[in-house]
Amino acid sequence: MKAKAFFLPLIFLSFSFSLFSQEVDELIAQADELYTIMNNITTAEKALDLYMKAMEKAENKYEVFWKLSRLLYFLGFHKESKKEKRAIFLKGIYYAKKAVELKPEMPEGYYWLGVSYGVYGEARGVLKSLFLLDDVKRAMDKVIELDQSYANGGPDRVLGRVYFKVPGFAGGSKKKSLEHLLKSLEFAPNYPLTRYYLADTYLALKEVNRARKELDFILNMESDDRWISGVNINKREAKKMLKKKQFRKNM
Repeated sequence: MKAKAFFLPLIFLSFSFSLFSQEVDELIAQADELYTIMNNITTAEKALDLYMKAMEKAENKYEVFWKLSRLLYFLGFHKESKKEKRAIFLKGIYYAKKAVELKPEMPEGYYWLGVSYGVYGEARGVLKSLFLLDDVKRAMDKVIELDQSYANGGPDRVLGRVYFKVPGFAGGSKKKSLEHLLKSLEFAPNYPLTRYYLADTYLALKEVNRARKELDFILNMESDDRWISGVNINKREAKKMLKKKQFRKNM
């Protein structure tokens, strides 16, 4: 009888933990589903709420941390106010750091940490944020070491954009930008954001025909309004870029 009395609480605790874990998994799954279809702030904020609830309940928070950072990137990107953007991206940095601390052998935390540093720096202003450059590079170098193909060739895409945006005196280089973007393209030839960044870099290098080719590629893609696909967003940006005087001269 004593043995039964001892094991019954253990069975109950095990069962409770199983239900608790299942609840966390369901919250994450629901948030993931919203993340994949989101094309507006409302959907993104619903996903954020679910991830936050999962974080409060989860024992192993790694997956929630990096997914929070990933979502906050998209949420901040689509906010109009720079003040709001900075606040959101700072949270993204916080959660990505937490993910890196928990699993330094995995690429997700480093990637979204580097991305969050980069967009936070843009929201502050590039010249005001040059001190973040090394942080972005270190994070992306680590992702390249762990999984260079992660996020559709993400680390090289980020580095390509960083070298494009940063002025030459601070280490920027259009040639290095091109090298990284072409490497990124090898992993995901149909990813529109890489193509858009390539067009921008080609234009800066005065390779107008190559820039136009990249923009035409984007404009010929099948429409997709999901934020994570980037298709419709980059279609709009491609149309804007084609209005630049460099293209008009080459007509």
